[in-house]
Amino acid sequence: MPSTPIVRLENVSKFYGKVESLKNVSIEIGNNEIVGLIGDNGAGKSTLIKVLTGVEQPTSGTLYIHGKKIDAANYSVKEAHKLKIETVYQDSSLGEKQPLWRNFFVGRPITNRFGFIDVKEEKRIADQIMRTTIGFRGVGIDYDTPVSSLSGGERQGVAIGRAMYFDSDLIVLDEPTVALALKEVRKVLDFIRSIKTGGRSCIYIEHNIQHVYEVCDRLLVLDRGEIVLDKPTSSMTYDELINFLMSMHKIEETN
Repeated sequence: MPSTPIVRLENVSKFYGKVESLKNVSIEIGNNEIVGLIGDNGAGKSTLIKVLTGVEQPTSGTLYIHGKKIDAANYSVKEAHKLKIETVYQDSSLGEKQPLWRNFFVGRPITNRFGFIDVKEEKRIADQIMRTTIGFRGVGIDYDTPVSSLSGGERQGVAIGRAMYFDSDLIVLDEPTVALALKEVRKVLDFIRSIKTGGRSCIYIEHNIQHVYEVCDRLLVLDRGEIVLDKPTSSMTYDELINFLMSMHKIEETN
């Protein structure tokens, strides 16, 4: 018997005035899979993620999380967190001058029975996340290291590790390799693989098609607000994917 998907969207549309950013989108995100979300600027990727994570309300359609129908009017980012959905944005939203352990728990501190922040416990868990969950091996990096001294790839690792610690079932990564050197990109791709190894799912938004093809189990392609491809990565070669994307542009040029 198949398991209930983490997220299911049924005929979701989103209008901004007269502009339809999403057009009857129906998708599922299953358990323990990495899904690549591909599309040009303006394809609707950001809108789709905003609807899925509670930033925006859909104009029409239905959202289910763990099989439960969601009341769009009361769905928010905070509610998404409660339902174990986390988003890691390009800038990672990390405090540059703060040590790693503070960044792991910003906004959601561990407190003792008196209501005070349990610094010792936060440091212990931060160290555990670094060494096991995201496998930090950098020389001279520990839980007291300020974020400003980390490389771009390491910062993304901190943000991903934070999302994994909060027991997320689904982690959304918004172009985590933008402006990173090749060596740093490899680190981030390894972090993405660790999400699945940890039993979680991920939506990976990325313009670099090669990276998406390399780490994703399934491919979703959005074009002008519509899902035009939803296939397991194993069902098509990299060249077939590129040819499909190129053919979309040729169709646009002839219209």
